[in-house]
Amino acid sequence: MLVLSSPATSLELLPSSTSGEYYCPISLNLYNSPTGQELATQAATQRHLKLLETTITNQFIQVRLCEDGYLAWLSLNDLPTLEPCPKSYQYKQISRQEIEKNIPDIIDFTKAAMAEPNYYLWGGTVAPNYDCSGLMQAAFSASGIWLPRDSYQQEFFVKNISYEELLPGDLIFFANEKVDHVALYLGDNYYIHSSGQDVGRNKIAIDPLSDQGDKVSSYYYEKIYSFGRVMESYCP
Repeated sequence: MLVLSSPATSLELLPSSTSGEYYCPISLNLYNSPTGQELATQAATQRHLKLLETTITNQFIQVRLCEDGYLAWLSLNDLPTLEPCPKSYQYKQISRQEIEKNIPDIIDFTKAAMAEPNYYLWGGTVAPNYDCSGLMQAAFSASGIWLPRDSYQQEFFVKNISYEELLPGDLIFFANEKVDHVALYLGDNYYIHSSGQDVGRNKIAIDPLSDQGDKVSSYYYEKIYSFGRVMESYCP
């Protein structure tokens, strides 16, 4: 058994993992600090993670998600749900040609997500409620293609292209001082994204890539920062 100690408790919470990794039989919330006050991301079912055992603070332990290398905090109450992985997560090399074959499925994923009742959830990567980069990561990972977690990380990861080069399945990035929003280009000057309540639609929606749209689409048009093409699957 793996014994985890914190100032408050010492519990035998998990069987040891020969690979050093665990997987999630259920979706779990992960937080951006050991206070657990703000959602950072979510671990969907079957995702792998590593426990960073020296970082237990109060009732949370820091973990690293294996598929995207993301660091976040897991409640100790959720530890008993984890299962040991007999083998470490295996990264897959995926060519641009293979990615192109999956673009219709990636687009269909986002449209199917839009068809379900949903709202914008900061940190959301699990249906039905996503944030902007969470929707992009979920859509690509459903086809076995991993992107980094956050929009600014995704912008750094992809191949920069021009507006004239845009193809369906490319990413559109928006920024104030730095990239803080991302959308999926659908073709015909339309894109799909999950946008927030204050300056968006508080849901997944399709908007025109134009300054002639309504207040929301015009707002995002003015924030366009760059365009990018996914050339490979992310390997932390």
